[in-house]
Amino acid sequence: MSDHSLRAYDSILDLLPDADNPTPIVALQRITGFQHARVYAKLEWYNPFGAVKDRVAANLIGDAEERGEHLENLVEPTSGNTGIGLAMVSNARDYGFSATLSKAIPLEKRTALRLFGTDLVELDDDLCPMPGQPEGAMAKAEELGQRPGWRELNQYANPANPEAHYKTTGPEIWRQTQGTVTHFVAALGTCGTITGTGRYLKEQNPDVQVIGVHPTQGHDIPGVRSLRALALTDFFVPDEYDAVLEVGDDEAYGVCQRLHLEESLIAGPSCGLALAGALRAVPDEPGVVAVVIFPDNAWKYLSSFRKHLPALFPAEEPVAIPPANPFAQHLEAAFQFAKTGPDRVGVTEASELLADGVTLVDVRNPDEVARVAIPTALKLPLPELSAGSLAGLPTDKDTPLLTICAAGTRSLYALLLLKAQGYTDVRSVDGGMASWVDAGLPT
Repeated sequence: MSDHSLRAYDSILDLLPDADNPTPIVALQRITGFQHARVYAKLEWYNPFGAVKDRVAANLIGDAEERGEHLENLVEPTSGNTGIGLAMVSNARDYGFSATLSKAIPLEKRTALRLFGTDLVELDDDLCPMPGQPEGAMAKAEELGQRPGWRELNQYANPANPEAHYKTTGPEIWRQTQGTVTHFVAALGTCGTITGTGRYLKEQNPDVQVIGVHPTQGHDIPGVRSLRALALTDFFVPDEYDAVLEVGDDEAYGVCQRLHLEESLIAGPSCGLALAGALRAVPDEPGVVAVVIFPDNAWKYLSSFRKHLPALFPAEEPVAIPPANPFAQHLEAAFQFAKTGPDRVGVTEASELLADGVTLVDVRNPDEVARVAIPTALKLPLPELSAGSLAGLPTDKDTPLLTICAAGTRSLYALLLLKAQGYTDVRSVDGGMASWVDAGLPT
């Protein structure tokens, strides 16, 4: 039987948080610069699958099961974290799971989804899926959800999304702060977190300030929405919030880096976004207790950090790839020596040797031979010779041989190959067929 006090569990799903098993809150010691106000980060990467969206995923599935829905295969549009949570809860429940998402989602998230068994449908869509786009992730998920045996739970319109936070996140914060919380801050995506948690906290104390933070239009922070996109979001209810602030990419990523360096918190970009807003909105006054949602950690966003904090990622030095044969340079040296060595003959001498019965081996390709050739020459292309073929050659390895090619390069390689196979008297025709034809010799 699962026991929170022992941290011993029958199932990974028993680690899902609630008031008795909350994700931790940690006081920020250095980054705020406040003298009086206390600011806590609620570390949602302590959820069993690494993000605040685990709460939503579990509640979406749990709600459908409680209502008696037959769940067999699930499909969901996602910017990553809800998809990961649904994938893992589906694995525990033996459901199939597919996700539709933007190709702009960091590779780390898409790789994780595949690793966790998700059938991915990648589309040209915004970082956070948007309604009303015929080719977008939302429309595609709705289409796939119509298949027999499939169901779209739809985090963007399903009340079980904010309900997850009303039932768990809000009560956790109230209990962890012993009812002293004065400000609650969250980044805005589907708005389930801020709406569900905010409703619970305001029911306990109407004076709690609920603050939402959104990125600028055209931002590059996965999982959150600009104000224009929020206008189309079902759970965005600004009348229930006390403030809504905008923070740009540079500020969000800068605060995120400071969290790593000053607080030793491995925070993701949306954590930086939320805290940047909190530092503007939360007053430094006695009695102020602010809790900021930190949705997930940094590991799924390394490619995003590379883009926005380039100073941390200096250009990599090119890596020298060792040759497949580390001794190839010595073979090349042998060829260079052969180019000036004694085993070369001019075309006039080669013609005389040919008349005396010396075997001439033409190592050019068949199409070259078809255009112009020496009638008595033995045809053995260099690739075949290199592969070990000695077709047509004299069996007596002391028989004198001449090699010829188009210009005198391949014939030197042929010379080395023949000598390596035991032929003792091999010479190469300097200048090859080009010099032979220029000299007016018979072809």
